[in-house]
Amino acid sequence: MLLKSLFGLSPNKLGHFRRMYCSRNIIKLKERGMYQDIFPDVFLQDIVDLLNKAPQCVYAGFDPTSDSLHVGNLLVLINLLHWQRGGHNAIAVIGGATAKIGDPSGRNAERDKLSTQLIDLNIRGLNQNIEQIFDNHKKYFWSDKFLPEYKILNNESWYEKLTAINFIGGPGRYLRMGTLLSRTSVQSRLATAAGMSFTEFSYQLFQSYDWLHLYSKYGCRFQIGGSDQMGNLMSGRDLIGKACRDTVYGLTLPLITTEMGDKFGKSAGNAIWLSPEKTSPFTFYQFWIRTPDSSVEKLLKLFTFNSVGTIKDTMRRHLEKPELRLAQKKLAEDVILLVHGKEGLEQAVAASKALYEGNVAALGEMKVEEIVRMFDGASVVQILPEPGQSVLDMAMKAGCFPTSADAVRIISAGGFYVNQQKSTNPNEVLNPSVHRLSNNLSLLRVGKRNYYVVKWL
Repeated sequence: MLLKSLFGLSPNKLGHFRRMYCSRNIIKLKERGMYQDIFPDVFLQDIVDLLNKAPQCVYAGFDPTSDSLHVGNLLVLINLLHWQRGGHNAIAVIGGATAKIGDPSGRNAERDKLSTQLIDLNIRGLNQNIEQIFDNHKKYFWSDKFLPEYKILNNESWYEKLTAINFIGGPGRYLRMGTLLSRTSVQSRLATAAGMSFTEFSYQLFQSYDWLHLYSKYGCRFQIGGSDQMGNLMSGRDLIGKACRDTVYGLTLPLITTEMGDKFGKSAGNAIWLSPEKTSPFTFYQFWIRTPDSSVEKLLKLFTFNSVGTIKDTMRRHLEKPELRLAQKKLAEDVILLVHGKEGLEQAVAASKALYEGNVAALGEMKVEEIVRMFDGASVVQILPEPGQSVLDMAMKAGCFPTSADAVRIISAGGFYVNQQKSTNPNEVLNPSVHRLSNNLSLLRVGKRNYYVVKWL
């Protein structure tokens, strides 16, 4: 059973594995604030003994309700990477089946039903996110050392072979209605006028069966998830305990919130996405750079692989000159390198320098598509140069202002920028050496956040 749970590692490789990794106690991550709850906590020493005894298998689930994961999911992936670094086997389960059911956790209304085509598209996006993060971790944070393999599975692969009668009449018999009804996600919905459909209520059974399947096939004794998934994790533990008479363990991670305590996520409308097409590397980088001093040490412990001692040293140097934001820069660089790789980091740093330090040389070396991604979908317009063309002419043809009067007023007041340089004279005649970048583009900005890219014909 042990070797099966190691995804087929041979005894020879297992011996090499043990020599290279002697510390497997992932519970130590609690010192970094990584875990909010570990259950059943009465068996904490048993968990530690199990982790130290032999490589274990852990999984986390991701429902494809969007075509990208976000920073809330990133902490779960980083935790899976910590398990992998400790010599354990990690599984990421994409819920191709459960996305058709809908997780009611943290919601006050039922999710909209997604089409099969959209779910398939979302699965591809999530698969790409996960693969890239695991690959970047190995490339930039783990050198050439051996790591146990990881798996990405779609739970539809086991549900498509399971009949409704066998599903309800099999694992369904082990779950008690009183326990299911007592879950916070259920209670909160039953108290509303909309109530809860049987489809949503059954999510707990599907989520529980995922764990039972992975336990049976891979010996998976551990599941991790956000703190809002506690009920689902407990249902899975109950099912395995009754169906297999064995003990498994759940670990929940803290939710990532704003300074006001709001959850980051697509439902809240403030998601910071992992896919560069949805959140540009520049915006992603700036999200971490803007971390307040009060939170940066906590996030360094959660989102980077630096030792606690190294983080303490970073904070010491940061506090000596907080205006340099050394801790925030270290956090941003490490996280973007993990998510977007070296190219994404270089692009984000170049855009940041152009935006905040007036260094536009880097922009002149980039393609229009790269600039648009950097500045979150900036409008692109093609303009034919003409003799005597003015700043006002360019601004109006680029669609920066609704009327000429608005343009003159805002430009004269200092609210208009050409290639990050303030332009206050609407009648100034355009000079290619001043108003165009070396790549034959002009980057226009109105106010602080409205960007326009002019592509000169």
